[in-house]
Amino acid sequence: MSQTTAVPVNVGLVLDINGEVEKVALSCINMSLSDFYNSNSHYKTRLILNTRDSKGDVVAAAAAALDLLKNVQVQAMLGPENSMQTNFIIQLGNKSQVPILSFSATSSSLTSIRSPYFFRGALNDSSQVGAITAIIKAFGWREAVPIYVDNQYGEAMIPSLTDALQAIDTRVPYRSVISPLATDDQIEKELYKLFTMQTRVFILHMLPPLGPRIFEKANEIGLMNKGCVWIMTDGMTNLLRTLEPSVIDSMQGVIGVRPYVPKTKALENFRVRWKRKFLQENPSLFDVELNNLGLLGYDATRALAVAVEKAGITSFDFDKTNVSSNATDLEAFGISRNGPKLLQALSSTRFKGLTGDYIFVDGQLQSSAFEIINVNNGARGVGFWTPEKGLTQKLSSNSTTKSKLKSITWPGDSTSDPKGWEVPTNEKKLRIGVPVKKGFSEFVNVTIDPKTRETTSVTGYCIDVFNAVIQDLPYAVAYDFIAYAQPDGTSSGSYDDLIYQVFREDFDAVVGDTTIVFNRSNYVDFTLPYTESGVSMIVPIKDSKKRNAWVFLQPLTWDLWVTSGCFFIFIGFVVWVLEHRVNEDFRGPARHQVGTSFWFSFSTMVFSQRERVISNLARFVVIVWCFVVLILIQSYTASLTSLLTVQQLQPTITDVNLLIKRGDNVGYQKGSFVLGILKQLGFDERKLVVYNSQEECDELFQKGSANGGIAAAFDEIPFMKLLIGQHCSKYTMVESIFKTAGFGFAFPLHSPLVHDVSKAILNVTEGDKMKKIEEAWFKKDSSCPDASTTVSSRSLGLNSFWGLFLIAGIAAILALIIFLAIFVHQHRNVLNDSESSLLSRIRIFLSIFVSRDLSAHTFKEKGGIQVHGMGATEASPDSRYPASPLSYSQHADSHFGFYGEQGTPRTEYGNSNHNPNSQVQAPPEIVSAVELTNPDQEIARSPQVVRENN
Repeated sequence: MSQTTAVPVNVGLVLDINGEVEKVALSCINMSLSDFYNSNSHYKTRLILNTRDSKGDVVAAAAAALDLLKNVQVQAMLGPENSMQTNFIIQLGNKSQVPILSFSATSSSLTSIRSPYFFRGALNDSSQVGAITAIIKAFGWREAVPIYVDNQYGEAMIPSLTDALQAIDTRVPYRSVISPLATDDQIEKELYKLFTMQTRVFILHMLPPLGPRIFEKANEIGLMNKGCVWIMTDGMTNLLRTLEPSVIDSMQGVIGVRPYVPKTKALENFRVRWKRKFLQENPSLFDVELNNLGLLGYDATRALAVAVEKAGITSFDFDKTNVSSNATDLEAFGISRNGPKLLQALSSTRFKGLTGDYIFVDGQLQSSAFEIINVNNGARGVGFWTPEKGLTQKLSSNSTTKSKLKSITWPGDSTSDPKGWEVPTNEKKLRIGVPVKKGFSEFVNVTIDPKTRETTSVTGYCIDVFNAVIQDLPYAVAYDFIAYAQPDGTSSGSYDDLIYQVFREDFDAVVGDTTIVFNRSNYVDFTLPYTESGVSMIVPIKDSKKRNAWVFLQPLTWDLWVTSGCFFIFIGFVVWVLEHRVNEDFRGPARHQVGTSFWFSFSTMVFSQRERVISNLARFVVIVWCFVVLILIQSYTASLTSLLTVQQLQPTITDVNLLIKRGDNVGYQKGSFVLGILKQLGFDERKLVVYNSQEECDELFQKGSANGGIAAAFDEIPFMKLLIGQHCSKYTMVESIFKTAGFGFAFPLHSPLVHDVSKAILNVTEGDKMKKIEEAWFKKDSSCPDASTTVSSRSLGLNSFWGLFLIAGIAAILALIIFLAIFVHQHRNVLNDSESSLLSRIRIFLSIFVSRDLSAHTFKEKGGIQVHGMGATEASPDSRYPASPLSYSQHADSHFGFYGEQGTPRTEYGNSNHNPNSQVQAPPEIVSAVELTNPDQEIARSPQVVRENN
C-alpha cells in the first residue's frame, strides 16, 4: 500500500524542547520515524508526532499530557524526560488506557506503581547497582558513602544500593543528601563533613547540573586528591560529553558506570547522518555530540511504530460513555479503545536497535551489560560488567578480579590503587602559637607552670573568638596552644618575631592580638579581621564649658524662639475669635480683649490661665496647644539642665603635630608595631615612653609629660577602648592616625584553612557569640555613662519641633474655618441683601461679629434688664427680617453704631417698600425706654416685656 493511503495515528511527545540534551533526543525521534517508514513504506499506519513542551517542570508536563489526551486523543505517548514528571503521567495513562513509553525516566520508584500501560524504554537505576558493588568488592573497600540528590530520582536507588553493599560486607557510615537547589556554600559545607571522615570512597548519583558542581567543589577542598575514590552512576556518565572542559578537568580519576552500547556499522552510519541533519536544524550547536538519551529515543520511537502497526488500529476516538457532563479535566478524556491492543503489541515487540537488543519484560527494558569508564582527559573504557560474568576487561573474559580491568588513573593523578580511607583530619592537631605579655591580659593571658615550664592555660578575648570560629567550621580541627615564651616565662620576642615562626613552620598558626599589617603578610596569610581597625591617639580630657548670664537662651535656637512667640500670639488670636461672642471673659474694651487674649495664650506656658473656655472649638485648639507647650517646656527644661549640670569634656590636645612641636612625651605598648609608626611621624625617639599595661599607661598620664610621664598615648583601637572603658572620665580617643586591618589569625601562606576560617569569622562576628564574648571580657566601669544615653547639651532647633507646630497650626486653622463657616451661614441674609450697599453690609456683618451671641447658652439664663415703659416691639413689618433671637436690632453692641441716635433702624433696613428718595419713617410700634443694668449688655427679647398699643 502506498504512503498516501496510510492511516495517520496521533501519538504524543512530552519533552523539554529547549534543553540541549532534549534537542538531541527530539532530532533522533524524528529521524527514527523517517528511517522506519522509509524502510517500511508498505505499512498501513503512520505515526503523527504531537510534541508538547514540558518546560522542565512537573506541572507543565502534566498539563501537556492532559492536553494530548483530551484535545488530541493520542493513542500513545512518548516521554517525559525525568522520573518526577513521569510519575503523574503514568497515572493518566493507566486511567485512559493509553500506553506511556518513557526513554529517560530511570527511577526505581516508578516500578512500584505497577501500571500495565507504562513501558520503560531505559534501564532501571537499580540495574547498575551490581556493577557498582562489583567494583567496590574487587578493590576491597570496606566503607562507601553515597552522595545523592534529594528527590525521587536520587532517593529511589539508595535502598537497593545499601542492601547490595551490605551483601558484600561494605559499610555505609553516612549518607550525603544534597538538595537540587543547594547553593555552593551548602554543597561546600556538606563536602567538608565528608572531608573530616575516614571514608574516601564516594558514590555519586545525580544529574547535571548538580553533579558537575559537586565535582568542582570537591576538587577545590581536596576531595579529589590522592587516596580518594569517586564512582558515578549513568546519570552523569551518559552525559559526560555534554559537560564543559573545566568540569571534566575537575573529574580526573573518576570511575563511571553506563549501559553498554555496541559499536556497530548501523550506529556509526546513524551518527554521521544525525550530525549532518542536526547541524542543519541547529547551526549554532556545532559542538553537540550524540548521547545515549537520543539513541534510546530513537529505539523507543521505532518500538512504538512497530506496535501501532501490529495492533491494526482502525478507530481512534475515546470511549466517553462513563464521563459525566460536569466532569473535570482529569475525568473528561475518556478511555482509549485501542489501549489493550497497543499494550499487547508493545509487550511482544522485539528487535535489535541502536542500543542493542530491545526487549520488554513486564514493561521494563532488560539490561545486557554495563561499561566501566575512567575519566582521564576524556572517557576511557576500562572494563565491563554483566549479570552473568561480573567484571571483565573484555566481554569474552570470565575473570572477576580487579587485575582484569585495564589500568585506572585515580584522583590526584595516581596509578596506585587507593586504600579507600584516610586518617581523619580531626586527629591532626595544629600547633597554635600565642603571644606572652604582662599587660592587657583581657586579650591574651598565658599561664605557665614555673616548675614544668609548660603552658597550663590560655585565656582571653582573642582565644575565645578563635575557639568560637573553629566550632563554626563545617569540619573538625584539633589544635594545641603553645606559648611563645622563654623558659623563664617571658616573651621570646616581638609580634613580628612570633609571626615569622609560622613562616619557619615552627607554628601552624598564630592566635592573639596580632594586627594585620603589610610587612607581616609577606610571611603569612591572615584571615579576615575580627576587631576594629586603626591606630589611635588617646589624651586626657577637661571640662571646657563656659557659663554666662544669658545661658537660659541657649537651649533653643533663635528660629525656635521666634516661631514659639508667633504661635503664642496666633493661638491667642484664634481663642479670641472663637470665644469673644459667647464668653464674658473675652469681652470689654478693645484693649482689654487684646490683653486678655495674649495673657491667656502666654499663661499656658505655666498652665496658670484662669479664663474659662466655653466654645468646643476653642477647647479643641487649647488642648492641642497645651500638648505642644508641654513638650516644648519639658524639652527646654531638659536642655537647660544639661547645659547647667553636664560636663562638656574636651581633649587637652587634638593635633599630633602639636605634640611633636612642643616636644611632649608620648607612650606606646611594648612589642607593638606602633613604635615604627611613631618614628615615621617624626617623633624624637627620646620622647617615646613604653608601657606594658593599661595601669602603667594611666600612671604615666598622671605624672604628665613634664614629670617623666606622657601627654598622649598611641595604640590600636581595641587597646584604647579597653583603657577608656576603665577610665572614661579621664581620657578620650582623638583621631585615627594610621589605618590597619585589625586583629586577625595568621596561617601559613596558601593555607586552605584561611578561606574557611575567614568565613567562620564573618558568621561569628555577625551573630550573638561575639557580643557575648565582648561582654565577658570588656566590662565597663559602672560609673561610666553609656554613650547612647549621654544627654546632649546642644541647642534645640525648629527641625525637632516643626511637626508639633504643624499639628497646632492645622488644628487652629481648622477651628477658624469651621467657626467662620457656621457664622457666615447663620448670617448669610446680611451678605445677600442686594438692596444695601457693599460697605453697609460689611459694617453690619462686622458689628454682628464683634457683638455677643445672645442665643448662646451662657446668656440665655442671665437677667438684669429693667423695662420703664409698658410698650414692646412687635415683629417688624418688613418680612425680610423675621423676628428672632438673632435679630440685628437686639444683638448690636453699643460700641458699634448699628442703631441711629434715636434708636431707630438705619434707612437700609426699612420696610419692603423702601424708596431711596423717601424720608425715613419709624415703625408703627416702638420699644419703650429700656434701661440696661450693664453698659455692655445688649437688648434681648424677653417673655416679660409687655406690649403697649398706640
